[in-house]
Parts: sequence; C-alpha cells; structure tokens
Amino acid sequence: MTRICHIEIDDTGLAAATPEIEQERKVAIFDLLEDNSFALPKRDDRAVPEGPFRLALSIREGRLVFDISNEAEEKVGEFHLSLGPFRQVVKDYFQICESYFEAVKRLPPSQIEAIDMGRRGIHNEGGRILQERLEGKADVDIDTARRLFTLICVLHWG
Repeated sequence: MTRICHIEIDDTGLAAATPEIEQERKVAIFDLLEDNSFALPKRDDRAVPEGPFRLALSIREGRLVFDISNEAEEKVGEFHLSLGPFRQVVKDYFQICESYFEAVKRLPPSQIEAIDMGRRGIHNEGGRILQERLEGKADVDIDTARRLFTLICVLHWG
C-alpha cells in the first residue's frame, strides 16, 4: 500500500522532448510503477493517508509540485519544492546524458562504460538530493528517488 500506482507528468508548455529524453521518461515511469516505495508520513494529528497513490508531477510558478491522490482519485496531499537545489545536478545530468548518447554511436564499449558510470553517479546524487528535499513530506527509497529524479529532469527539459 505504500507505493505509487499511477504517475502523470504535466508537460504543458515544455519543449518537445528528443527521442532520447522521451525514452528516459518511458523507462523511468515503467520502472517506477514496477517497483517503488512511496509513503506519506504522519503530520500533526492528521491520519496518514493510505496508498497506493496517484502522483502528478508538474512545475508551477517555478516550483516542483507533487500532487498526490489515492487510488480513488481523491486528493490526499500536495507539496511544492524549490527547484534551486536541483538545478546544477540536472544540468550535469543532461550534459553527461548527451555525452553518453553520442558515445553509444561512435565509441568503444570501455569508453561508453566509463561515461555510463559517471552518469549513474550524477543520477545517484540527484536521487539523494530528492530524498533530502522530501524529508517530512514523503518517504521514498533511493531507487524510487532516482526514478523520480529522472522525471524531474524531463520536466526541466527545454
């Protein structure tokens, strides 16, 4: 019950994604729905909403918005995060992804592997930052945070 069962990305107003970005998005959503850990912690004297949860991610007024409802589509929470802490790691992630996509086309496997290790390191850093930013708002494991970070990157595209 402590999981995301549906995810929606509000890409209104975003530039059209490249095929590579679209593939990253599809894989992240598929992996996230296959295996994730997402729970809302107890706050004040309110009851803890039960999952599974439907999550809508968007950027509104320069902030990352997590809009959360239950399986019956009844809203159970919403919180906003500043994008500031994500800016540098998102920029780094896009740069290394571009290098990786180019490397796959023309470099030997050993060089591709080295770039991919760097990409995973930056991806892990983004997941860690997200876990920190979600503290007290939502409980997620590192794999869920990493996949959500990918979707945050998709929202930054363009």
